[in-house]
Amino acid sequence: MTSKNTKETLFCDYYRQWISVYKEGAIRKVTLDKYYMTQQWIEKLAPDLRLCDLDRINYQKLLNDYALVHERQTTMDFHHQLKGSILDAVDEGLVERDPTRKAIIKGRAPREKKIKYLNQFELHSLLSTLKLGDKINWDWFILLVAKTGMRFSEALALTPKDFDFAHQKLSITKTWNYKDGGGFSPTKNKSSVRKIQIDWQTVIQFSELVKGLDEDKPIFVNTEKIYNSTINSVLSTRCRRAGVPEISIHGLRHTHASLLLFAGVSIASVARRLGHASMTTTQKTYLHIIQELENQDVDLVMRSLSALS
Repeated sequence: MTSKNTKETLFCDYYRQWISVYKEGAIRKVTLDKYYMTQQWIEKLAPDLRLCDLDRINYQKLLNDYALVHERQTTMDFHHQLKGSILDAVDEGLVERDPTRKAIIKGRAPREKKIKYLNQFELHSLLSTLKLGDKINWDWFILLVAKTGMRFSEALALTPKDFDFAHQKLSITKTWNYKDGGGFSPTKNKSSVRKIQIDWQTVIQFSELVKGLDEDKPIFVNTEKIYNSTINSVLSTRCRRAGVPEISIHGLRHTHASLLLFAGVSIASVARRLGHASMTTTQKTYLHIIQELENQDVDLVMRSLSALS
């Protein structure tokens, strides 16, 4: 990477430089921030660790120390973010052997998971409590996310121009950078650029709502800074009023996908609608639902076979 690095170079310094050279400008800011967070943890847990001392034992100790205060999946992410830089250091002759080989990933017991999605009855109950007037508000935002499965930042970035009412389509081509004061940003990945089919009721409702609005300005964003906690608070209030489990806006995306899967929509179609980079992402995220559907399939097969006798 640079001639200035030697085997005596501190790992935290090498990692900081590695991020600067290989990651800045190449990945989204939200992902870059995760790498810098990892770098801060190296400085905290192993500030004096030199490249020449980066063997399997010291690397495992670093992972173990991190795992004391993080769940196993988070520790796995930490390991993956470190590994790329370490393999480069091995290639440069700064670390003798790959210390990440056969690393053991530990972690704290997972916290009790909150309910991530609603069933169809609960969703109907929630939507019936929304205050849907003739002006755009956060209740309309909740309805649209529930009906499309869009990401929070994608829904914030919607402009009147994104609605193709004649063909019942919604174009997702950008996001709203709400974490850094606003403005349009690229989508999460290339697969996130997509067109989502919407129902006629939504077409009629939003064709009236966006009438007369600036074609290129986001319909849900005003001059104020947007916080996802604000919208999640509105959603929690609506959930309590409806007497259903409290979920987040991201939970509405899970709800949308879950209902599609239970309705028999293929994983490939759900993946495309959600803007997932691959079906593998969809399968991992909704594994519990897929397993439940497989169990239903087994019951169906057994009933079919028993009917043959």
